[in-house]
Amino acid sequence: GNRMDAQTCLNKLRYVGVLSFATVDGEGNPQVRNISAIHYEPDALYFFTARGKDFCKELLARGKVQILGYTRYKEMIRLSGTAAPVPPGEQEKWRDLIFEEQPYLSNVYPGETRSIGIVFCIRDMAIEYFHLGVNPIFRESYTVGQGRAKPKGYTITEDCVSCGACVEACPQRAITLGAPSVIHQEHCLHCGNCVEHCPVAAVIPREQETVPPET
Repeated sequence: GNRMDAQTCLNKLRYVGVLSFATVDGEGNPQVRNISAIHYEPDALYFFTARGKDFCKELLARGKVQILGYTRYKEMIRLSGTAAPVPPGEQEKWRDLIFEEQPYLSNVYPGETRSIGIVFCIRDMAIEYFHLGVNPIFRESYTVGQGRAKPKGYTITEDCVSCGACVEACPQRAITLGAPSVIHQEHCLHCGNCVEHCPVAAVIPREQETVPPET
């Protein structure tokens, strides 16, 4: 079965070890780099970089970061969050813990040179889990802290005429015919083939869904 949650995702990222961290620079250009100087807590992720690096400057300017890991089982785990520097009084504690867990760091920053480092923490995060190694594919989103998952993919509205065109078009057989037909989000690729094949434009992006007002 697919027993997944935020904690399992963080554990899987820890086993992957080296993760890609993406930020945006001052000119709006995407920047990505590999980071392995990471310490995991059940509700947070701590990581080390040097204060002089562009990465550090981008984090201090905006804080937004996206982290990507890929397992040997074809599982993609993407974590989106906001990184903030750990308070000055706690910097040394977390830094030394990361150096203890990642012995190679002592080769990179020997002795006192490790003090050029700064530790950031991510507490509020949204995690997307996407497993391409099963059929149908399996995906789910989770949140930690105040993290918010943005709805992605597509939904079928009441305009549906139950013609079955989307059911035929779906590469993952993730749609059940009905009035309206239903997309099973946990198996959806977000490829949009249903949208392109619907003759009555009944398939819309989930972020356009109107949430009924609370009574």
